[in-house]
Amino acid sequence: MLLHQQFVKMAKKHSKKFAIKDKTTKSNVTYGRALIGALILSKKFKKYDEGYIGIMIPTSAGCALATVGALMSGKVPVMINYSTGAEQNAKYAQEKCNFKTIITSKALLEKINCPVIDGMILIEDIMKSVTTGEKLKAALKTKLPVSMILNSIHKGEEDDNIAILFTSGSEKDPKVVQLTHRNIASNIKSFCDYVQIHESDILLANLVFFHIFGLTVNLWVTFVKGMTMVTYANPTEFQTISDIAREEKPTIMVGTPSFFWGYLQKSEPGDYKSLRLMVAGADKCPDALREGFMKKHGVTLLEGYGATETSPVISVNSPEFNRPGSTGKVLPGVSVRIEHLETGAECKTGEVGKILVKGDLIMKGYLGEPELTAESVVDGWYNTGDMGYFDKDGYLWHSGRFKRFVKIGGEMVSLVRVENMMEQFLPEGVSCCIVEIPDEIKGATIVAAVTKDINKIAILRKMGKELPNIALPRQFFVIEDLPMMGTGKIDFRTVTEMVNNMSKNPDAN
Repeated sequence: MLLHQQFVKMAKKHSKKFAIKDKTTKSNVTYGRALIGALILSKKFKKYDEGYIGIMIPTSAGCALATVGALMSGKVPVMINYSTGAEQNAKYAQEKCNFKTIITSKALLEKINCPVIDGMILIEDIMKSVTTGEKLKAALKTKLPVSMILNSIHKGEEDDNIAILFTSGSEKDPKVVQLTHRNIASNIKSFCDYVQIHESDILLANLVFFHIFGLTVNLWVTFVKGMTMVTYANPTEFQTISDIAREEKPTIMVGTPSFFWGYLQKSEPGDYKSLRLMVAGADKCPDALREGFMKKHGVTLLEGYGATETSPVISVNSPEFNRPGSTGKVLPGVSVRIEHLETGAECKTGEVGKILVKGDLIMKGYLGEPELTAESVVDGWYNTGDMGYFDKDGYLWHSGRFKRFVKIGGEMVSLVRVENMMEQFLPEGVSCCIVEIPDEIKGATIVAAVTKDINKIAILRKMGKELPNIALPRQFFVIEDLPMMGTGKIDFRTVTEMVNNMSKNPDAN
């Protein structure tokens, strides 16, 4: 069954239950009303061009129902990042996917100061145009048996695209990822079975839906399992999210470490104590963050690992099987191979190599780029571009992006390992990012960007006891606000550019 069809099934089963508690608009939407809304939007969307339709709306009931409505109308939603360069990203999406219509929000455009570009249609205008007759017709349709409702909406195949997403672009221009119903459905089943998610769970949906972590684990997990999601449009309003957690008592929450740091700092003890499942992903989870949540809220922060191209979850720690520092065990139905960088042979236990993934979770491919797809997926194995290893108990350990390894003096140094080590010795409230900049003699130099001035000599002395000399940062630069992607990841490309410029102009630091 396709995911928008599963939504119909759940909406009929739980018509009186809240599907979405939208804390931005302060509106509670039952599954019955959600189905009416999705059917109305589906009818409206049918008049636009065939193929793709852009969705550029913050995390909300409106965004969730527009996404479902698009699929019901036979369109594939293209999820557009509005957090960094919305106008540029919208035009990039239109050009890459060759479509025109983008459903967006007037309130959002005003807030982020983005002009209305050609093809944009405001959801507020669509909702104003809905007649009483259209509402009645949609409401009557929801009273029909499930099979009749399903016959009235788009059907399709499991290998049809369910969404177009863009990679984060933290290292280079975003790639256009095609994910199918089969991809996301298989990932939801594996993830939910492994960590035990039930329809009685309440999910705090703080992540953006234009990022795969939010789209799969916040939006589709909720609708496939018939759960309630509590949405809020801005994940960086840490105080507000913490207040919502205290009031709504969610049982599940996922997020990025940078967001979780904000929630930890701005929350009162016990705000998050209702959570039985809290998972950090998209970036490494520091020990101090795990310890902070346990101490302040009595909650175990688990770590997982995934990628846009894998729909996203590859491995995750669970309440039953948790090894802090690792990214957990590989999900059922997913295969992971650690391959030697030079020989291509399978690595031994504990040996670091390339992480390759196989299974129904692997994307259909990069849109319009068959060569890049063929390079990334060989014989069904997707090359994540990450390095890692398995320990003797089958836990997967992430060693960092291949691009975040640097060759110095003939040795491969993991920038992530250097970061992890430095974080242990930094004063409370100070963050760091380790990058490489060009060096005329060595080819590359490791440098550190820190958010406050620190005692560099003392830190290096402590790090030197754990790391070889070649892995120690040669320079330190203060960047008070480390640039972030809208998904909560550090923007390594921008950090590298900033420190590169600062190194050429020593007076700048």
